[in-house]
Amino acid sequence: MRLLLVEDHVPLADELIAGLTRQGYAVDWLADGRDALHQGQSEPYDLIVLDLGLPGMPGIEVLEKWRSAGLTTPVLILTARSSWAERIEGLKAGADDYLTKPFHPEELQLRVQALLRRTHGHANQPLLKSAGLQLDEARQCVTRDGVEIQLTAAEFRLLRYFMLHPQQILSKSHLSEHLYDGETERDSNVLEVHVNHLRRKLGRDVVETRRGQGYIFGTAAQ
Repeated sequence: MRLLLVEDHVPLADELIAGLTRQGYAVDWLADGRDALHQGQSEPYDLIVLDLGLPGMPGIEVLEKWRSAGLTTPVLILTARSSWAERIEGLKAGADDYLTKPFHPEELQLRVQALLRRTHGHANQPLLKSAGLQLDEARQCVTRDGVEIQLTAAEFRLLRYFMLHPQQILSKSHLSEHLYDGETERDSNVLEVHVNHLRRKLGRDVVETRRGQGYIFGTAAQ
């Protein structure tokens, strides 16, 4: 899952990026509202974390312009502790959730997880379940019939994306755009290797190749 973090306070941004990266997210970081306005519309993010107090263009204005342009990407806003009016304004502008500063980085991670689950129809479910598998984001593990399956970090990221999009044809380019940040070189051969590793560990039928289209997850269990 690929996230955009828009936060001008560098120490906080560094801390959040480190935590989200450990959770298996690909994170792009911007510190200016004008840059965020353009990049948020031009790159296929799964979720955006947006501070409202930004240089260049206020976060509220960025959010309003995104929504006016038809951007439906979930947005989690970061607001000042004392500004209840700012929180209300942000929600009216189209924010999906908010966090009040200061906050613990783990709370942000949990809200990101919950918002992504809700967006994909898994609200209030602590585990992702599909094709006989259970994926626990908090513990970063996958089980089948109570037995844990050992996955690398890259395999976990790929499986999580598949499980959030079951029975959807996902092209290699689509997967690359959503699994890697903007600085990472995207090699479809590497993606193919990770898919083959998942098949070896989970069963050949869990991920099906649709020639000329991409991959589809979870059809064998239906």
